[in-house]
Amino acid sequence: MKKISIDMDGVMADVYSQFTKMYTAETGLVKTVAELEGKPEGEVFEHALQYVTSPGFFRHAPLMEGCFDVVRRLNDRYKIFIVSAAMEFPTSLVEKHAWLNEHFPFIGWQQMVFCGSKEIIRADIMIDDHFKNLNFFTGETILYTQPHNKLADAGKHSRVNSWKEIERLLLP
Repeated sequence: MKKISIDMDGVMADVYSQFTKMYTAETGLVKTVAELEGKPEGEVFEHALQYVTSPGFFRHAPLMEGCFDVVRRLNDRYKIFIVSAAMEFPTSLVEKHAWLNEHFPFIGWQQMVFCGSKEIIRADIMIDDHFKNLNFFTGETILYTQPHNKLADAGKHSRVNSWKEIERLLLP
């Protein structure tokens, strides 16, 4: 059975909505899509580090549209692992674990991988929104479009814009 590594933040969990919600609450301003495209979160949101270390940032991130049904179906056909670089923000670990338990009750603790660098991950397919995680991976790579990577050439990675596209790609 093939193994799939699925990133959480920006792939399963809509962290951009968290950034924009917190930014708007702080400043009263709304960022346009054009202001977000092609720039890392820290460049667009001055207090991004403060946001991601705030209680509830990861715990209350909305689910990406279509994610639940596709992940459930993938779980029936593949050996899936949810892989998150939770050590970058250690306080996020408990929140991410609770988020997964709430939104994906069919994902067992053995399928949750909280790590530092994803270089150690070995699977057949990796779905992620960051080149830093996909570029070293030796299997098939799927780049999930987010504002920070939208303008970049996907290169050797297959680009998807939604969970519907992942479904068409992996669940023909």
